[in-house]
Amino acid sequence: MTPQTDAPRHVVATSAEADTVLRRLAREGWTVRSGFALPDPSWDVGNARLVLHGRIGDDDLESARLAVLASARGAGVVAICDAESSAGRALVDDLTRLGPVNQSADSSGDVIATLIPEQRALLDRLASGDTIAAAAAAEFLSLRTANRRIAEARQLFGVRTTREAVLAYLRQRQRQPE
Repeated sequence: MTPQTDAPRHVVATSAEADTVLRRLAREGWTVRSGFALPDPSWDVGNARLVLHGRIGDDDLESARLAVLASARGAGVVAICDAESSAGRALVDDLTRLGPVNQSADSSGDVIATLIPEQRALLDRLASGDTIAAAAAAEFLSLRTANRRIAEARQLFGVRTTREAVLAYLRQRQRQPE
């Protein structure tokens, strides 16, 4: 089974940011629960629209492990931690393997930093004129996976079309220091 790709994944720096995200998710119909341990013994909890939240300390590897497991099983995750700490970087890296991760507004609002390498490679190829099918083949991805990665990128950029995502990617890439 694959994780639900639309389950929210947020890594934020403060409790205030977490509260803002959690209020929005609750309004959208998500059930908010403290802690990262899942109450449901079944593997796929994506249909429950459950979002788990809590603080992950610099050395709290068990909570980080539980957060990643919950996300892999389809639950949403809102983790309060320092994304620059070793545990925070590992958490963001692990969650990114499952899908897009929204980080603190304090993290410069740079969407490119939240893209996984496959998404960046696909967007680069699309920007150079390749079709999604050609870009997928060049990156050794199935067309389905490529389409999912591009859809996730569109969501991260907050746009509706692939063309808009490519343009947003190029604009942000130009603003990055070399």
